[in-house]
Amino acid sequence: QVQLVESGGGLVQAGGSLRLSCAASGSIGSINSINAMGWFRQAPGKQRELVARITSGGSTNYADSVKGRFTISRDSAKNTVYLQMNSLKPEDTAVYSCNAEYRFKYYWGQGSQVTVSS
Repeated sequence: QVQLVESGGGLVQAGGSLRLSCAASGSIGSINSINAMGWFRQAPGKQRELVARITSGGSTNYADSVKGRFTISRDSAKNTVYLQMNSLKPEDTAVYSCNAEYRFKYYWGQGSQVTVSS
């Protein structure tokens, strides 16, 4: 079992920055044992989409819409994954959810609202 707790969402003006955190706990021991962790987002009326993903080996991939603006990283000592979001745009407004792929199962955080005003 994996529990994911997110923090760091909020309201920011266009061009601003936010950092989301996702703390993992449970029977994992360390996030290094998790195959991959990622951030997804869902805007009203739209499908959920992958924003960024990081594997246990440290490989990362990003949605084209956020490349060069968002950075996913992890701190194994804190069992936490981060999403640094810079140069935010109104179209980044969505509920952002943390995801973990562990032992052929997917786990989700509670979701954090990110609102970018123009």
